[in-house]
Amino acid sequence: MGTLTKRDLVVQISNETHLPQAQVHQVVQLTLDSITDALARSENVELRNFGVLEVRLTKPRVGRNPNKPESSFTIPARATVKFKPGKIMRERVLKLSAAMKKAGGKAPAKEVAKEAPKAKAKK
Repeated sequence: MGTLTKRDLVVQISNETHLPQAQVHQVVQLTLDSITDALARSENVELRNFGVLEVRLTKPRVGRNPNKPESSFTIPARATVKFKPGKIMRERVLKLSAAMKKAGGKAPAKEVAKEAPKAKAKK
């Protein structure tokens, strides 16, 4: 179980579509830039079957320095991005719950591989 990077996405999409990696990288980067721009304009981003990204304003709250518990300060309200997974993603991730409990908090590679989409079989 590792981390999926933008580079990994580009290589995977390039292999599946037979498009040059430079072209795929440009499309992925433009997609991410468009999502970022929409969020910066305080717009929600809805990606069907994946999830929704929403800009939310956090409430101001009191913070404390663990080294000096007697001192407190106010953390101001700020805009943050909240992700709400879509139905398909939520269902697929929930299937890992039992496997992760058995593995002590990490998903076994076999279980993750079983959950991978069968897109290559359609070629």
